[in-house]
Amino acid sequence: MSQAAPRTGAPRTGKRAAAAPAADSHDTIRVLGARENNLKDVSIEIPKRRLTVFTGVSGSGKSSLVFDTIAAESQRLINETYSAFVQGFMPTLARPEVDVLEGLTTAIIVDQQRMGADPRSTVGTATDVNAMLRILFSRLGKPHIGPPSAYAFNVPSVRASGAITVERGGSKAVKATFERTGGMCTRCEGRGTVSDIDLGQLYDDSKSLDEGALTIPGYTAGGWNYRLYTESGLVDPDKPIRKYTKKELHAFLHHEPTRMKIAGINMTYEGLVPRIQKSFLAKDKEGMQPHIRAFVDRAVTFTTCPECDGTRLSEGARASKIKKVSIADACAMQISDLAEWVRGLEEPSVAPLLTALRDTLDSFVEIGLGYLSLDRPAGTLSGGEAQRVKMIRHLGSSLTDVTYVFDEPTIGLHPHDIQRMNDLLLRLRDKGNTVLVVEHKPETIAIADHVVDLGPGAGTGGGTVCFEGTVEELRAGDTVTGRHFDDRSSVKDSVRTPTGTLEIRGASAHNLRDVDVDIPLGVLAVVTGVAGSGKSSLVHGSIPHGDEVVSVDQSPIRGSRRSNPATYTGLLEPIRKAFAKANGVKPALFSANSEGACPTCNGAGVVYTDLAMMAGVATTCEDCEGKRFQASVLEYHLGGKNISEVLAMSVTEAEEFFGDGEARTPAAHKILDRLADVGLGYLSLGQPLTTLSGGERQRLKLATHMGDKGGIYVLDEPTTGLHLADVEQLLGLLDRLVDSGKSVIVVEHHQAVMAHADWIIDLGPGAGHDGGTIVFEGTPAKLVADRSTLTGEHLAAYVGA
Repeated sequence: MSQAAPRTGAPRTGKRAAAAPAADSHDTIRVLGARENNLKDVSIEIPKRRLTVFTGVSGSGKSSLVFDTIAAESQRLINETYSAFVQGFMPTLARPEVDVLEGLTTAIIVDQQRMGADPRSTVGTATDVNAMLRILFSRLGKPHIGPPSAYAFNVPSVRASGAITVERGGSKAVKATFERTGGMCTRCEGRGTVSDIDLGQLYDDSKSLDEGALTIPGYTAGGWNYRLYTESGLVDPDKPIRKYTKKELHAFLHHEPTRMKIAGINMTYEGLVPRIQKSFLAKDKEGMQPHIRAFVDRAVTFTTCPECDGTRLSEGARASKIKKVSIADACAMQISDLAEWVRGLEEPSVAPLLTALRDTLDSFVEIGLGYLSLDRPAGTLSGGEAQRVKMIRHLGSSLTDVTYVFDEPTIGLHPHDIQRMNDLLLRLRDKGNTVLVVEHKPETIAIADHVVDLGPGAGTGGGTVCFEGTVEELRAGDTVTGRHFDDRSSVKDSVRTPTGTLEIRGASAHNLRDVDVDIPLGVLAVVTGVAGSGKSSLVHGSIPHGDEVVSVDQSPIRGSRRSNPATYTGLLEPIRKAFAKANGVKPALFSANSEGACPTCNGAGVVYTDLAMMAGVATTCEDCEGKRFQASVLEYHLGGKNISEVLAMSVTEAEEFFGDGEARTPAAHKILDRLADVGLGYLSLGQPLTTLSGGERQRLKLATHMGDKGGIYVLDEPTTGLHLADVEQLLGLLDRLVDSGKSVIVVEHHQAVMAHADWIIDLGPGAGHDGGTIVFEGTPAKLVADRSTLTGEHLAAYVGA
């Protein structure tokens, strides 16, 4: 061991002789042997305090590495620092499949998961701005009506009095009165809308019950739901409903729940309306079967609450004002306007609150969400908007050495807005944070300090690191991303001729200003404009929904962890029948939710162990080894494969398998063709739907709707989550839809889709109340030549015009 050099009074020059402190040596996040999902033993070092972008085709393993490995392990380790009691209230996180993870820092995940669809969840409640406004009004509002809860639309007013018994040495009764002033509207209970049931959709009043008057799904004549009314003795089953007396009609429609003997069995009788409300309206509409969802759409109408005029607030909360503005007025304002109003308030007693409120509202404007209002339901935000709302709480944070993880932060952003998002990512990095971004847009990849490209293909064809280095090195490299990085579409020389028009007159949903527009049919029409300009309001709010229109958005597909592409698309049905026919047994054996399920794990493939206050554990079922089926079922084969092996196949493999030979099944092959057509060839048939991204969900819905008879397809940003190389395939699919006689209307920001359009409708010129008008209608070539709008300028730059 060498001795250290003797100290002298002279200053040292050149390199430092002493080694840097060990604490300064942790400059990378080291991942060794990552095998989560399709990752193939990936080992990688990611520089800290830098902006690293992860690229690769859809399904190449980006999210598996960034979210399911690095971010998941960071969150799991942080959760373990809390007491067992606190951990019981946190989400359960299993340790990812990885050998070594070193150098992790606290991870903050900013993903695209939609915010809760609860009607009482708004932009204001999701970002704490409502909480600050409630305190502000409880201090400065005139007349004063109570504490902050008096201005909260999700807090009901409560008054109670009674005696409580306290046992301390002896019994003693204490008289207590409890009172809480809430701001909830009593009529709509803070929802802003009231539901009304159209009785004409429940029954045909010209018929009697015995003649089959009820027209509700599940209420077939002779069934228990029907016999409840025909044999109750409270109504005459032989009399047409329109001839019922007032008493009979009340007993039929609104009778309170009553236990009685019907057909010799003790049952609860209640009126038809409360029964429908409980059985249909209390459930999530998205999770219903299509025919029941169609019935609910027909039978139930939602109207603005007449008592609070949709503000959700009680009369007292609406009457209390600051400078002639109530809290309902403040929440209805566009956030950029609200920020100006708050800036005009000067009150020393609430100065810290006003400062925090101004900063938060300014963050909304800075991140490009100034066009929203605080009373906008959180469930109506797009994936990109939801992600940017989640970013707001981190923008003003003083934390450093944090790992921020973003999932395609440019989703839903016009090229004009992408620069602003890039600036925010760089600002987070420059504060000393590690920023990890999963991204496809070349504009964002271009600002990276470090690029990791996964691939080379998708699913089983991916899961390896193809490239690591700088953006310049990526451009010069021979990877799929490198080759397509500078791809630019050219504007079409000739466009299709419309076969008709879809007329929209006086559209005024949200920020639209009495818009009149003719959308051409029989062509590829693209609706574009900056975020918040009114595109979705025009397309989803004004195009009539009916059998003719197939609308495909990115909203979550409701389903349990048992749901997968095979069950969702109806593919499992022909597969089960093919297995049953080949083996001479019942189709139900080949369903993991029915007779063929492993009895130990009930077809889930894993056994969940609840450890009370500690995090529960999910372990692979020992009996079926995660295959979900009974051993006897796996002995039945089709084309040399059992049902578990078939569900483990990718769409591409299954397409070949069911295409010819012994396993040839035309019905299954048709569905698989559609899945491959929309770019989902890499998905495995049994992959849980909960693991799909927003873009994958949308393409899965598109595949299921491609067989529909509708003539108009409405797509909401179908390029979401698509690699540069996959966009070409999507454009081919859109062309095939149009050439087969369909009309395709696409809400889109991607310049390649705009350039490929036959007709463009551009909304703007700005967002919120600065948008809502048509600023251009015409061909892409004319838009580029005119350069009269922001979109025109960006498209011209993109095609190199």
